[in-house]
Amino acid sequence: MFDDLWRRIRKSETLRSIGCWLIAQYIRLAWATGRWEIRNANTAERYWREGKPFIIGFWHGRLLILPAMWPTSAKISMLISMHRDGELIARAIGYFGHGTVRGSAAKAGSAKDRGGVGALRGMLKALKSKEYVGITPDGPRGPRMRATEGIVTVARMAGVPILPCSFSARSRVVLSTWDRFVLPLPFSRGVIVWGEPIFVARDAEGPALETARLAVEAGLNAVTNQADEIMGVTPVEPEDVLSQGAVA
Repeated sequence: MFDDLWRRIRKSETLRSIGCWLIAQYIRLAWATGRWEIRNANTAERYWREGKPFIIGFWHGRLLILPAMWPTSAKISMLISMHRDGELIARAIGYFGHGTVRGSAAKAGSAKDRGGVGALRGMLKALKSKEYVGITPDGPRGPRMRATEGIVTVARMAGVPILPCSFSARSRVVLSTWDRFVLPLPFSRGVIVWGEPIFVARDAEGPALETARLAVEAGLNAVTNQADEIMGVTPVEPEDVLSQGAVA
């Protein structure tokens, strides 16, 4: 049902406008009526309090609650793809007063760059201004829960840490989309789990960047699994990429 509705919304401008507003209201409803617990937020709170920028990393399928849980005192720009789904997400996020950077950090400089260079500049500008940036390192189209190198490249160039974050809910719907998007139901118990900061050296390249990428992937999967375990729900597994070769 949810998948069919999503496809209809994507195809109609009128439905997209209504849908973006409804998505924002649903996020508010799920957040306001849920019993949300936040774990291991000390580092993020200290950075917010001291005005120090960082990149929040979260899987594409665990995106929904971020706009509501993010403090209004800390300006954030979310990296959103140029894909049609990205337009819906960007417009919905706008209802919360958050900024967006359109493009893909993973594609900057590639032959099929879809706003990657502009997105990189936008993120670096925001971080230099002591703002915050949100990146889904498995977006815009996967593989699910596998990090691309883009997020660690931004962290290296900006000289800021990456903080993994994820959420889960006791009552939820997991959509059959590529990312297994998690839709928390209203009045549910939920948890938000932060991971330890991941630092990328300014001179990191080659094997060092790959090590950092793997650390981000492992950190995000750890907090995601922890959140699901706390809620007692079946975990969403990362996509099997062994037969597809290494993640770019």
